[in-house]
Amino acid sequence: MTNSDLTYSRRSFVRAAASLAAATAVPLNRASAQAEPRATPVPQAHTPFALEEKTIGELSAAMQRGEWSAQDLVQQYLNRIESMDRRGPALRHVIELNPEARAIAGTLDAERKAGKLRGPMHGIPVLIKDNIDTADRMHTSAGSLALENSIATRDAHIVAQLRAAGAIILGKTNLSEWANFRSSHSSSGWSARGGQARNPYALDRTPSGSSSGSAGAAASSYCTVAVGTETDGSVTSPSAACSLVGMKPTIGLVSRSGIIPIAHSQDTAGPMARTVTDAAILLSALAGRDPRDQATTRSPTASGEDFTRYLDVNGLKGARIGVARKKYTGYNAAADAAFEVALRVMKDRGAIIVDPADIATAGKFDDAEYEVLLYEFKADLHAYLAGLPAGAKARTLDDLIGFNRAHTSEELPLFGQEIFEQAAKKGPLSSAGYRKALDACGRLARTKGLDATFAKHRVEAIVAPTQGPPGLIDLVNGDSGGGSSTSPCAVAGYPALTVPMGYFRGLPLGITFMGRAFAEPTLLRLAFAFEQATKHRQPPRYLPTAVLDAG
Repeated sequence: MTNSDLTYSRRSFVRAAASLAAATAVPLNRASAQAEPRATPVPQAHTPFALEEKTIGELSAAMQRGEWSAQDLVQQYLNRIESMDRRGPALRHVIELNPEARAIAGTLDAERKAGKLRGPMHGIPVLIKDNIDTADRMHTSAGSLALENSIATRDAHIVAQLRAAGAIILGKTNLSEWANFRSSHSSSGWSARGGQARNPYALDRTPSGSSSGSAGAAASSYCTVAVGTETDGSVTSPSAACSLVGMKPTIGLVSRSGIIPIAHSQDTAGPMARTVTDAAILLSALAGRDPRDQATTRSPTASGEDFTRYLDVNGLKGARIGVARKKYTGYNAAADAAFEVALRVMKDRGAIIVDPADIATAGKFDDAEYEVLLYEFKADLHAYLAGLPAGAKARTLDDLIGFNRAHTSEELPLFGQEIFEQAAKKGPLSSAGYRKALDACGRLARTKGLDATFAKHRVEAIVAPTQGPPGLIDLVNGDSGGGSSTSPCAVAGYPALTVPMGYFRGLPLGITFMGRAFAEPTLLRLAFAFEQATKHRQPPRYLPTAVLDAG
C-alpha cells in the first residue's frame, strides 16, 4: 500500500561480521534514528566479489568439487556485508548476524564430506527478514526497539524447514518497521533498529518494502537467496525495485507460525532470489503443512515438493495469458513501454495473449482490505505477543503505542503510529464490521475478481507491470504514491510472481504473473520461460542516483 493512499494498493504498505565465537547475536551498529537518515551514502566503485550473482546450483557444484566449503561461503558473505552495509554504500540491509553461522556451516561441511547431502540447499547461506522467529541467539523484533531483546523459544516453521534442508541462517534483514503497518507516512525500509535501507541500483531511491533488507541483500550478493514476508506487496514490490524474482505464494502453501503477523487472511512468507530457478529451490524448502497453521491443511503440497521440476524454457508456448490493463497500467509511461515489449516477447515465444483481460473489480476492494487488516492486526499481534517469554516489554498493541511514545526520539522521529492507533480501536474478530469487510474482500477479489477473470478469458495467468521505477527516499513526506498490481492476489490469497522486466534510467522494473490458488507450478513455468527469453537482470552498480542522462 502506498502512504499517499490509505485505500492502499500496498506497494505493500509501500509506500563484520563481528566475532562468530561471541556468546550472543551480533547486531550491526545501530545509528541514531534521528541522525542516521541524514548521512550521505558513499558511492561504491565496482570491485570484484567471488560470489557475486552466484546461484544455488553454482555454489553447490563448487562445494561438491571442493573449491569452496560452506564455511568459506559464510565468511565471504560476512565480509561482503561488513564492507557494504555500514561502510561503502551503507546499504543498511542487515540488522543482525548469526554468531553460530560458521559452526553450523562446519557441521554441514562434515556431512557433505561423509556423503550425506540434504538437498540443493545444503550449505547455502540464507538471510531472513527480522519478523521471523529463530530459536537461537538472534532476536526477532520487526525492526522495533520494543522487541530488540526478544528471543524466540521456538523456530518459525519455515526456519525449521530451512535448517532441515541444510540452509544456514546467516542473519536477519532490515525491514519497514512492523512490516510497514505503523504509519501512513512512513519511509519504506526504515526501522528504528536498522535505520534507512537504500536501493543498490540508486542509493537515493527506495528499496520499497516491507521486505526491504531481504531484497537489497539478495540483489547485492550478501547471500544467494533471502526470505521475505508479504501481506500486500511486501515481497513482490521490493523484489521488483531491486531487479529480483519474488514470489508471494498462495495462502496456506507456506506456514506463518512463528512470524510476527499483520493479518492471517493475507500474510505469507516467500522467496526472493536473482533467478527463477533459485526462487523455485527456496520455495521447495519453505513449502509444507504445519499443524500450527490451519491454513496449510488445505495445501496440496507436503514438505519435500520439488518446484524446479515445473521449469520449462518452452513454457510460454501455447499458454493463454491475460493482460490486466484497467487500473494496473497507465500510471507510468516507462513501465507501460517495458510491459508492451514483454508482451511481444511472450507472444513471440508462442503465448496466446488475451488483451485486455481486465479484472472488473480492480480497486473496489481496497477499503475493505484495509478494514480487515486493522482488525486482524490487533487480534493476530496480541496472539503473537502473548506467546513471548517472560519479561517481554509488550503484550498488547496499546503497550507498543505506549512504548513508542516513551521513546519518541528513537521510534517516532520521522513519522508517527496512526495505523497502530486505528487498529487499537478495533473490536474483536466477531465484530459485524470485520465480518462484512472480510466477506467483501472474498467476493470482490476472488469470486467476482480473479476467479471471474480467469473463467471469462480462459487464461492460465494474468500479467501486469508490478509497479513503476522506485521513487526517491523521502523522510519528510514518506513514500510517494504510484500504481502497482500487488493487491488482487494479496487480497484473494492467490499466488503472484514478479520477474525483472527491464530498466528505466538504470532503475529496475518488474512484471507480475498472477495465478489461481496453488498455481505456483504454472507461474514458475511461465516466469522461467520469460526470464530465459529476456535475461534482463543486471547486478547493481550502487550509483548515487538514477542515470538521468539516458532513457
